[in-house]
Amino acid sequence: MKTHKIGIIMNGVTGRMGTNQHLIRSIKAIIDQGGVKLSDDEVIMPDPVLVGRSEAKLKALAARVGVTRVSTNLDAELAKPDNQIYFDSTLTGQRPMGVRKAIAAKKHIYCEKPTATTSKEALALADEVVAAGLKNGVVQDKLWLPGLVKLKWLIDQGFFGKILSVRGEFGYWVFTGEHEKLQRPSWNYRKEDDGGIIVDMVCHWQYVIQNLFGDIKSLTCLGATHIPQRWDEAGKPYKCTADDSAYATFELKNGVICHFNSSWDVRVDRDDLLTLQVDGTHGSAVAGLRDCKAQALAATPRCVWNPDIDSSIKYKDGWVRVPDQGFYDNAFKIQWELFLKHVVTGSAFPWSLHEGAKGVQLAEVALDSWAQRRWLDVPALK
Repeated sequence: MKTHKIGIIMNGVTGRMGTNQHLIRSIKAIIDQGGVKLSDDEVIMPDPVLVGRSEAKLKALAARVGVTRVSTNLDAELAKPDNQIYFDSTLTGQRPMGVRKAIAAKKHIYCEKPTATTSKEALALADEVVAAGLKNGVVQDKLWLPGLVKLKWLIDQGFFGKILSVRGEFGYWVFTGEHEKLQRPSWNYRKEDDGGIIVDMVCHWQYVIQNLFGDIKSLTCLGATHIPQRWDEAGKPYKCTADDSAYATFELKNGVICHFNSSWDVRVDRDDLLTLQVDGTHGSAVAGLRDCKAQALAATPRCVWNPDIDSSIKYKDGWVRVPDQGFYDNAFKIQWELFLKHVVTGSAFPWSLHEGAKGVQLAEVALDSWAQRRWLDVPALK
């Protein structure tokens, strides 16, 4: 058996997302399954080193998941030739520094989004890694969510006919921390710490819209800080300076209209924390994180507006569940496996830092639209 042992510097994985999705459910899961299989006699085996500022946190996390390598010295790990990949899930404002160090050390780059706090810097990072001849990628995990995979299957089958519109609803109630335990870190609600739901979620909507429905032509966005005060991890009150909700409409080049509501101040009365309703001339579908239901034109009821009597139509009865097409693995793990194959074999990996820069740019345009209170075009990135 030929084994490609790939050292991965995992910087900033002591945070919630880094620990759960990237370390435990991706890299550790890949190790536990025996690596990424290339053929019957060839496999890729990740060899992670956890890097961060707190040695105690790193050692505790390593012991918890069974990883042997930890370090508080990023430069020392970058100097080791066996470490071939640099992964960054640190705070957004810190990310360009780590990525640039890794580029200088000739490491392949894989990182969380947003890739930078401005599209100018995000695009510069993309240009620099390409100029260095390094393989690179950005996390775009929602493309592999089972519900969206089923939705993409319907699109590819021509189920919708001509797609007319998309309605996205995302969010849940994030407790303020005054009386309850926080579900999200407090920096999310401080602009000075690169927080805000527009910066966080519009990057996701960019790649979801582009990969499923088409290129974005223009947008309008209204942000809001609905809850002005929250309590941090130490129980101290602080002023919220970043947006916690966003209401955005996107016009696509093909004429499709997409509207996305994103909020950390909404209580959930829908099938999932994220739902996408797609309406077309021949059918409609509603996708969640893991499931998808559809209604064809032939099953569409004839609705008549009459609020004076109870409706005889049971609206949910006309929808059918889109069947599973096979086993659906963790979305982050799937993309990690694709990136590892890309590094070892040179297989295609279109989710590059340049694609990540598009998400940063769209968030910038959304923030500008909010500030100017008007529609704005989305220019093409160089």
